[in-house]
Amino acid sequence: MPLATAPLGRSGLELTRLGLGAWAIGGGGYQGSWGPQDDADSIRTIHHAVVECGINWIDTAAAYGLGRSESVVGRAIAELPERDRPHVFTKCGLLWGEGDTSFTNSLAPESIRRECDASLERLGVEVIDVYFMHWPTWDETPIEDSWATMAALVDEGKVRAIGLSNFGLDELERCAAVRHVDALQPELNLINREAAGDRIPWAERHGAGVIVYSPMASGLLTGAFSAERLESLASDDWRRGHPNFQEPAFGRNLELVRRLEPIAERLGCSLPELVVGWALSWPAVTGAIVGARSTEEVDGWVGGAAVDLGPDDLAEIARAVEETGAGVGPSRPAASVT
Repeated sequence: MPLATAPLGRSGLELTRLGLGAWAIGGGGYQGSWGPQDDADSIRTIHHAVVECGINWIDTAAAYGLGRSESVVGRAIAELPERDRPHVFTKCGLLWGEGDTSFTNSLAPESIRRECDASLERLGVEVIDVYFMHWPTWDETPIEDSWATMAALVDEGKVRAIGLSNFGLDELERCAAVRHVDALQPELNLINREAAGDRIPWAERHGAGVIVYSPMASGLLTGAFSAERLESLASDDWRRGHPNFQEPAFGRNLELVRRLEPIAERLGCSLPELVVGWALSWPAVTGAIVGARSTEEVDGWVGGAAVDLGPDDLAEIARAVEETGAGVGPSRPAASVT
């Protein structure tokens, strides 16, 4: 069955409700890495997601693997017939130097332009479908100047649409005063629900598409995580130091997973499919980025696009969230803004 699609705000792009996230495809050895990854496995995973599962977009970033993820994505899509090639989204703002494994940050106009050209070259494409500013700048660049540069890239034909990934409401408003925000990319999952309380409603009011990331909370909500699994992670896996993977939050999060398992069983879906379906149940969400390093991982969550959660299901999930005390933010979708 073909994957359902939805329009990305006013951008003109029609996207499948799920997209492939290429963060882990960047491999190990840098700040924020997921540990070692084989490029041949990554390319097989991309081809499986696009050709066999029907996913029509991939999300990556220059920072993932210090350019490696973009290069692997570029190799993978170059091997596909033109009719099968997916839309490609990438991001700017995190910088590294020769021999560096950690980042500095700049959204200065000249830096954005250099990054865009470098990403186009690594990806092997003429146009980036959606270009995101990755994180708020650490330098003194006014965000209005940064956003005006992003808008100029659209006018010049290097980029089709532009968005903001990890920005707050004030920054969204300041950008929107310069040029329409085509897309937002906040984190949204059953542990981190904060975006559902502010930025996602903002996007709905302003006609911006919403692409949420980490619906499985970086593996925590898959049912495959445990204290033993945490200890087995690669030494450079960023999750080792994240508060969600440390007590007391870790125990609450695993208890939430235990409460979700019978709900998934009753609905006849896997736990990854359930939590992905929950992220897609928010009315303003266009689609969700879901990461994978193997074809098996894609098969484990791609059915989430077809999970239909009714009011009683959402209420049961909300009770599990509230009673375990896991995470922060609204526990269930509200009615769509009119």
